[in-house]
Amino acid sequence: MKARLRDFLVTDENYIFAVVDYFHPREGIRSILRYVPDKNGDRIRSGARFRKCDFDVAFEFMRHAHPEWVEDVHIVPENRVREILHPPDRIAELAESDKRVFHIVDVLRKAGVPLSMMGVTGSMLPGLQDASSDIDFVVYGDEWFRAREAIEKAKADPSIPIEPIDDNMWQRIYAKRIPEISYEEFVVHELRKGNRGMVAGTYFDLLFVRDWDQIQHPLLRGKDGEAMEIEAVVTDATFAFDNPAFYKIEHDEIDHILSYTHTYSGQAIEGETIQARGIIEDLGDKKRLVIGTSREPKGEWMRSLTLLEENNLL
Repeated sequence: MKARLRDFLVTDENYIFAVVDYFHPREGIRSILRYVPDKNGDRIRSGARFRKCDFDVAFEFMRHAHPEWVEDVHIVPENRVREILHPPDRIAELAESDKRVFHIVDVLRKAGVPLSMMGVTGSMLPGLQDASSDIDFVVYGDEWFRAREAIEKAKADPSIPIEPIDDNMWQRIYAKRIPEISYEEFVVHELRKGNRGMVAGTYFDLLFVRDWDQIQHPLLRGKDGEAMEIEAVVTDATFAFDNPAFYKIEHDEIDHILSYTHTYSGQAIEGETIQARGIIEDLGDKKRLVIGTSREPKGEWMRSLTLLEENNLL
């Protein structure tokens, strides 16, 4: 059963999970519970009502419903999966029925991104979005970079209803993320990333997902160590927008950085000097620095010193 990051699962009990990994154990598919049936729920799918579960509620629910599925994430047995929802599945339909999605798709198609390499995830994928839902727009592999460039150009074109994020929205995003860097530093990094915008008054972001041929080796788990702050040069940022974000670095002790916190994806590019603080993970033959070891990590962060210096923030 092929499932990768940003796909969704629907179980035989009508629980809806978001897939959170590219690789899965024999026991099942690595996922996080997102929606459960609830007669008083405010979301509707195929005539049934659902409620959304945030991270902590999802784990509390699963500890009662299926404690044997609970590890660092939720391991859903394949024989309990009724349906897999893939982000490209709904894109053609939504491009016809939702003008906001149409505008994003139209910009990307004109830039040469194939429709088959686009999709939606989040609440839109299972059809559980409401009026307040953001648009989590997926683009696969190297097409993501073409898509980001197209969106950046569209923001500068007044004839296209795709706009930059204003300061009020950045303040809201910053307050929601609660990062360990200042607001000014946060915005400078985010503006450089170029993967977020507004379409017809709705916030959206472009989410990177690896194409199938980029999915090669699972992440090995190591032994957690102490917190460490480092300064290093990024030597490869190919998967900086992945989840987890991956940065190969030049450092005497640390081989690479992983960030499970979305705030620090795309935070630096190749050749830049970064400063980061996280938890050392010992893999035996090498070590890495992990950022985002808890849901709202304290004392863990990453910033590009090169970018900050260029913007007179150092």
